[in-house]
Formats: sequence, structure tokens, C-alpha cells
Amino acid sequence: MNLTSVGIIYRKELIDALRDRRTIISTIVLPILMFPLLTLGFGLVAQKSMQKMEREGSTIMLLGETNAPALARTIRQTDGLRVVAPSEDYVVLISEKKLRAAVEFPPNFEQETRMTSDKPPQVKIYNFEGETRSQVAVRNVQKVFDDYRKQLVAERLAESGLTKDVLKPFATREENVAAPEKVGGNVIGGLFPYLIIFLCFMGSLAPAIDLTAGEKERGTIETILASPASRLDLVVGKFLLVFTASIVTAVVSLASFALTFSLPFLVAREFAKRNQLPFDISVSGVASVFLMMLPLAVMFAAVLMAIGLYSKTTKEAHSYASPLMLLVLMPAMAAMVPGFDLNATLALIPVLNVSLVSKEVLTGNYPWLLILLVFASSWGYAAGALSLAVSAFERESVLFRT
Repeated sequence: MNLTSVGIIYRKELIDALRDRRTIISTIVLPILMFPLLTLGFGLVAQKSMQKMEREGSTIMLLGETNAPALARTIRQTDGLRVVAPSEDYVVLISEKKLRAAVEFPPNFEQETRMTSDKPPQVKIYNFEGETRSQVAVRNVQKVFDDYRKQLVAERLAESGLTKDVLKPFATREENVAAPEKVGGNVIGGLFPYLIIFLCFMGSLAPAIDLTAGEKERGTIETILASPASRLDLVVGKFLLVFTASIVTAVVSLASFALTFSLPFLVAREFAKRNQLPFDISVSGVASVFLMMLPLAVMFAAVLMAIGLYSKTTKEAHSYASPLMLLVLMPAMAAMVPGFDLNATLALIPVLNVSLVSKEVLTGNYPWLLILLVFASSWGYAAGALSLAVSAFERESVLFRT
């Protein structure tokens, strides 16, 4: 292998890539926008949506209102609830989202709540399970009921000469003992590796196909093969460009991630502050994730180049890459599954191992033996994939497949 020839080829492909709009978008623009849009953008949209629902209020219906006049009056006076006239079609109205919930009071409700009974009266709340606005209405109604229950209990205790403290013989207080970095890593430890793996794959996709199947479509593959450079020099030079695109995507993603989560007005940080959660991200954890992504980037670049070399057109190459993307994303999502932790067996499964070990290091946990196993196996898969790409480039039957 001639390093000078490899350098010339790499430089030439790099200049061409910088002129390609698709490569710039997938390598730089998309990773920069991904994390701000996911956190700040979607967070603000969700916040605005919740505020709109609170302003508009939830439309509910009271059935058997005369059975509980005092409680019904409290519900009508509650902010966020709008009571409409009762109707026999409440089930249809809820199903069609024209009504958010219906509350049915049983006969003699108010009288029975004043008496001690083994079987207290039951209020039914009809709702659309899983529908956001309906669940908001149910929560608001339940809050009214909870306050009413407390009021009744306090009255009964007062009649017996007792205070409400008798119901709470001792208090509990939760205290977080984990470092802020561990808490922050645990919050985003599942999602972050998934996004980085996805972006690494997408960063390799466009240049890998363009430098292989794209050359065939443009009819320039023969010209390239006729150059003084050996085929090994050609494939290594092209591979380095695809690998660079994948690494740049990872670096830009990490930088965007770090910057996004450092913003003081970020929705995630505001949520953490409201819930008294120390929210921070470990720099060493992010750096460790980057190191774990290196062999994965090599494997993605090599496999996608092999696919591009085998394909006759870019369209065919994309049709092969699409199912491969699913095979990559499915194990990458494993880090988001609760209780799915890294072990010696999972450390040997490509993509899945990197996803799980990234979650571990982001939470401040460094199982060194498993980390070494993941690192070694990932580089082994990367070397095998690179050998496959080199072998494909040296075979005429692959390059000029008809």
C-alpha cells in the first residue's frame, strides 16, 4: 500500500464530498439540529400544547348531579374543567373526542359518604383511555375527589376528637445519593447512544454509496481503476473518506449534545430543577462513548462500501441499505429497555454491545473487563468488514456485475 497514493485519493474525495450538498446535510447539518430539536424544540411544543389544554379546559359531563350537589358544585368551580349538560350519548361523545370525561354519581351518594360503611359508594369516571386530553380531565376530577376525601376524613376525625396526624404516624424523605453526573447519565443514557449510532450510520451512508455505486452510474469507475494507484490504495482512500464522514458526524453530534444540555433554559434542565434532580453530564462519559463509536464507524463505513460496490446503481444500494438500517437501529434501541444490562454474552453482539456499554459509562459505571471485551470484539468486526470491502473492490465480478 502506497501511503502517498492513499493521501492523494483521500484528498481528492474529500474535496468532492465538501461540494456535495447531501453529504454536508447528513454529516453536519442534521447532527447539529438533532439534539436542539429533540430537547428544546419538542419540549417547547409539548409545553405550549399543555398550556393550551389548560386554557381551554376539559369538557366533562356530570351524571346524577343531584345525588352529590356539594361535590358537583366544587367540580363546576374548578379551573380547567368545563361542565356541559348531561346527555344519554356520553359514551359516543367521549369516543368521538367531543367530550373528555363523564362522572356518574350513584344514588344517595352524599348521604352514604357521611356514614361509615364496609362498602363505600362508588363514583364512575368514563373516559377515553390513552387519549391525552381525556386523561388530563380525569386527573383534574380525581384531584377534586382527593380533596373531598381529605375533607370528609378530617370531619370524621374531628367528631372523634382526633387530628389528621393520627393517620400519619411517621414521615419519609427521599434523598438522592448519586452524583449529578450519574443522575444526568441515567436520564439520557438510553436515548443518547441510539441517536449517536443512528447519526454515525447516516453519516456514512451518502458518501459510501456515492463513492461506489455512484461511480458506476457516472461511468467513472473504469477511469479510476485505470489510474496508477493500486486497488488497495483506491479502496483505502475511499474508505478513509467515508470513515471521516462518520467520525465528523459523531463529533458534531457530541458537540451539539454537550452544548444543548449546557443551556440554562433547556426544558430538560427546567424539569430537573422543578423536581429537585441534580442534572449534569459526565465529560469522561461522553469521551468514552466517542471512543466506543470508533470501531462502529469503521464497520459502518466498510459494510456500506461493500454494499455500494455490489450494487449496480445508487437506487439498488439504498434498497439494500434500508433493511440494514433496521438491523442497526433495533439493537441500538436496546439501551432504552429497562433492565437490559450489559454482560459477557451481549458484549460480543455488534452494535448492541456499544449501545449498552455507552449507557453504562454515561451513568458513571465502568465495568472494565466488559468494556475491553466490547472494544476488542467491535474492532474485530470492524476489521472483518474492512476486509470484505477490500475483497469486493478487488473482484471484477463485483465491480462490473451485470
